[in-house]
Amino acid sequence: MLGAERAETGGNEMGDTVLDWLRSIVEDPRTERFIMALIVLNAITLGLETSDSVMARFGAFLTLFDRFVIAVFVVEIAARFIVQGRAFFKNGWNIFDVFVVGVALAPATAAFSVLRALRVLRLLRLITAVPSLQRVVGGLLGALPGMGSILLLIALVFYVSAVMAVNLYGKDFPDLFGTLGASLYTLFTIMTLEGWTNDVVNPIRKVHPYALFFFIPFIIITTFWVLNLFIGIIVNAMQEEHAKAEAETERDLIHGETAPLVREVQELKAEIVALRKEMSAAASSAASKRRAKRPAN
Repeated sequence: MLGAERAETGGNEMGDTVLDWLRSIVEDPRTERFIMALIVLNAITLGLETSDSVMARFGAFLTLFDRFVIAVFVVEIAARFIVQGRAFFKNGWNIFDVFVVGVALAPATAAFSVLRALRVLRLLRLITAVPSLQRVVGGLLGALPGMGSILLLIALVFYVSAVMAVNLYGKDFPDLFGTLGASLYTLFTIMTLEGWTNDVVNPIRKVHPYALFFFIPFIIITTFWVLNLFIGIIVNAMQEEHAKAEAETERDLIHGETAPLVREVQELKAEIVALRKEMSAAASSAASKRRAKRPAN
């Protein structure tokens, strides 16, 4: 019975030792740099694979290197899953890595040709490897709720302007504003400022001289005001992400500075408890000796 308990204890200790060793490898900065280097090299090789002449000369080597990179990614993700356990799936970046590597593992058959074309997505793992890129993506995702209101506003402006343009210029310029769909498309090209003067406004001005009073306010509202709103929301979200990163860094720094103090306090508590036990044992021993020395009645 005792031997079984000792064997179980020894097995647990060995498992903890292996898990700590694996955690030290996964969390080692050199491992992160190695993964980053593989991602960059894989980006170069995937670009080279688009060249028929390069594939004719080095196709076998590039294919072998590609499989090696995928194998390393699979092993690295499996190691992180073993170390983190269920907490692995609580991190969205881990799920993103699993999806990207899973796409790369799709079989090279006609049914999965689209997924095989998406294997270049594995290069996006560079986002998970670089904290600054994570903050940028986090800021963009954090700006999405605010962007929704702006998109609703610009959609309303586009719809109202498109209906007005159909009523104003649809009869004379049916190719540009003959239908609501054509009007929306034309207004979108005007918003991009791509050829709006020569292709749209100047021909219309020959028939409608005051057309500028319609198009210039539309450009100011959609191109400049809305664009500045988008930029403002994104910048604000970026600042919030930066503030979160600074707070986490400060918290980790404080934790690192206070950890030795916490250990010393815990050691002092343990010493005090041990001293109390020794004093209690000494007092009990002295009391026993005094009782033993008393003469019997």
